[in-house]
Amino acid sequence: MSVPLFLDCDTGIDDAMAIGWLVATPGVDLVGVSTVSGNLDAAGGARNTLDLLALLGRPEVPVSVGAHDFLDHPYSGGAPEVHGVNGIGEVELPRSPAAPTGTSGAQAIVDAARAHPGELHLLAIGPFTNVALALDLEPRLPELVGRFTVMGGAAMAPGNVSAVAEANVANDPLAAHRVFTAGFDLTMVGLDVTMEHVFEESHRQALLAVGTPGAVAIARMLGHYFGFYAQRYGRPCAVLHDPLAAAVATGDVDLALAPTVPVVVDHTDGPGRGQTVVDLRDRYQGYPRTYENGTRVALEVPGDFAGQLLARLSTL
Repeated sequence: MSVPLFLDCDTGIDDAMAIGWLVATPGVDLVGVSTVSGNLDAAGGARNTLDLLALLGRPEVPVSVGAHDFLDHPYSGGAPEVHGVNGIGEVELPRSPAAPTGTSGAQAIVDAARAHPGELHLLAIGPFTNVALALDLEPRLPELVGRFTVMGGAAMAPGNVSAVAEANVANDPLAAHRVFTAGFDLTMVGLDVTMEHVFEESHRQALLAVGTPGAVAIARMLGHYFGFYAQRYGRPCAVLHDPLAAAVATGDVDLALAPTVPVVVDHTDGPGRGQTVVDLRDRYQGYPRTYENGTRVALEVPGDFAGQLLARLSTL
């Protein structure tokens, strides 16, 4: 049986890889997508998403434009140094004739949860503004959503936009705090695991060699992404943030260590703003306890995920 999955994203380059993973994975019924400002503005992310879905043969998937601004501050620009001005490494995709739905991103999330009560898997790989707004529209959302996987945060790893903060959480810490404490069956795939899995130039060249429009487009996007991460790793490569979260959501990646523990988000204006405060004090006993309303925090993902991702994207 296929699993209904709804994606909330800010379609930059690794989001595009995650979308490729979802489209190429058997048993995933992508019932809708909402976009939020992050890597670029929400409207631009929706256009990237529509064009990519059409290129990958899924033009029927509805895409809704979500929040442009964050809960307690305005959107002030994306991450062109990481993802390019257009969010996808300046690659120009064929324009899809499809247009966004007239439904807000938050309402689209609520509608999908109501249509698939207890079965929907929600995957959020951008800032969490749309999900926080969806909670305002439907306080029962944590009960309606079966499982919820997020790419965001850091438990023991350093941040990537500050000493402690990961970008998706840092963009809207108040929204993230509301989401992490709402009572979802929540799995956090953060920097502790995503920074350990990278696409190398050999992977990118192999993807280019596949020759299909989808594989080639993603490989070309990665050229820009590789340039940014060369400054962090000392070689051209790309960290696999969003596709790893997508693979966890689809059940294709095992979590070797993922305790369920309390997580809150610092949404003050101090130096800790955007930090996911993860209570890992049980580590010295092997995490024997599971906390009610805790978050499943991915700390170890073994294996060659880059190779697995290459194989999956090569089928596009």
